[in-house]
Amino acid sequence: MKIVKTFTAVRSEVAGASAALVPTMGFLHEGHVSLLELAGGLGGPVVMSLFVNPLQFDRPVDLERYPRDLDRDAGIAAAAGVDLLFAPTVEEMYPSPPRTRVRVDSVSEGMEGEHRPGHFEGVATVVAKLFAGIQPEAAVFGRKDAQQLAVVRRLTADLSFPVEIIGAPTVRAPDGLAVSSRNVFIAEDDRAAALGLSSGLFAAAEAVAAGERNGARLESLVRDRLGDVRVEYVSLADAFEAEPVETLEREAFLAVAARVGDVRLIDNIVVWPDGSSDTGVRLERPSILRRM
Repeated sequence: MKIVKTFTAVRSEVAGASAALVPTMGFLHEGHVSLLELAGGLGGPVVMSLFVNPLQFDRPVDLERYPRDLDRDAGIAAAAGVDLLFAPTVEEMYPSPPRTRVRVDSVSEGMEGEHRPGHFEGVATVVAKLFAGIQPEAAVFGRKDAQQLAVVRRLTADLSFPVEIIGAPTVRAPDGLAVSSRNVFIAEDDRAAALGLSSGLFAAAEAVAAGERNGARLESLVRDRLGDVRVEYVSLADAFEAEPVETLEREAFLAVAARVGDVRLIDNIVVWPDGSSDTGVRLERPSILRRM
């Protein structure tokens, strides 16, 4: 695996190849590894970007707190089959404060958009820069960030990027908690409360399989399992437009966000009107993430 730090270098390395890109902010875990392995199965070189994007943090303290370990991440990336690790500096990504921002209306306004002002503008801007600067043929994103996936799909279509967007299932710890870099901050005493998110979503998936299609009732099933957490939202939303839906009549995702202690967690499942669902895949052993 080769590590490069400039757009010029990464374009030189993948010129003429059908590269697959996996954008990350580092501190890798099994969820990232699953994306990298999926990208590796596409046949071309795998490019992983590693950049903690300041534009998508609405609170400076969260940007400072975000865990960083390039050597650790490089080792995991190499073992997962990455051919090229693109690890730019802030100066490479933003040589001067960007005057051009990418905003995806409607898709980015509810749920995470409401609770994290400017977040999706930052995501859309950095993804557009990566697509333009690297020119991959495909890009892989996790379904755990379902609204983000919808935003990326829409900006790709609206801006005519010739990039295939591929969504991959959420990876979960053996106890059901969605694997996330934020999990390292969950206190041991708060783990049980954190499991309320996945427990509620799994209950809703069972209800969908049994024939429930009413959005409010599915959301209520999730809320009933959340317990002692600070709930920000529970919402059934269209999978592609990220707009609330009252009845499950097309592909949708049921999303939840809550604060457990001082850690903000998000989770979701994808559901279909035929009663099927994607609740993610579970690891057989504890995650490589450890509490810091």
